[in-house]
Amino acid sequence: MLKIGLTGGIGSGKTRVADYFASWGATLVDTDLIAHSLTMPQGDAIEALRHEFGTEFITDEGAMDRVKMREYVFAEPERRNRLERILHPLIRDVTNRQILQARGCYVVVVVPLLIESGQWHERVDRVCVVDCDPATQIQRVRARSGLTAQAIERIMSVQATREQRLAVADDVILNDAATSLPTLEARARQLHLLWMRLATGAS
Repeated sequence: MLKIGLTGGIGSGKTRVADYFASWGATLVDTDLIAHSLTMPQGDAIEALRHEFGTEFITDEGAMDRVKMREYVFAEPERRNRLERILHPLIRDVTNRQILQARGCYVVVVVPLLIESGQWHERVDRVCVVDCDPATQIQRVRARSGLTAQAIERIMSVQATREQRLAVADDVILNDAATSLPTLEARARQLHLLWMRLATGAS
C-alpha cells in the first residue's frame, strides 16, 4: 500500500489536511495520537517514564504530565533525548501495526518530526510537507493554545527549519496566512488524485 509521510511545523495545518485525506478514503496513522495514548493512564510508556523521570512527572490520574514534561525536556537536549528513547520505539511499533492493518486507498502517516528523526524518510514512499511561514505558525499556535511567542519559538527551535522540510519534500501543500479553507482543500485534493493514481498504478 502506498505510504505517505505527512509532516510540517507546529501550526502548519497538518491535522486539517490529514482529515481531508481521511474523508476521501485514506487510512490515517497519527504518531501524535499514538504518543498521547502511550502516555495516558495505563499507557505502555508510563512505567518507563516514572522510572526515568520520577513520579513528579506523572499526574494523580496516572498520565504523563505533558505540561511539566514539555517544560523540562525543552530546557536541555539530553532530557529530550531521554524522553525520545522511551517513546520512539513504542511509537514505531504501534505505527507499524496500524500500517499493516490499513484498509484505505493509501496510508497517510502523520509525523510532526519526520525530518528530524532521520528514519521516517526510508519508511514511507513519499514525503508531503504542509508549508507555511514561521510568523503564521506562531500566530496560529498562540490563538489555539495560549502559549507565549517565546514558548512557541522554543518548540520551533528543535524542529526542522522550513528550508530543511522543503528540501526533502516530494509534495508540498502551501497553507500560509493568505490560504482560504477552500483553497487548502483544493490543493490537498490535487495530491489525493495524484496519490490515487500512484496507488493503483494508473498513468
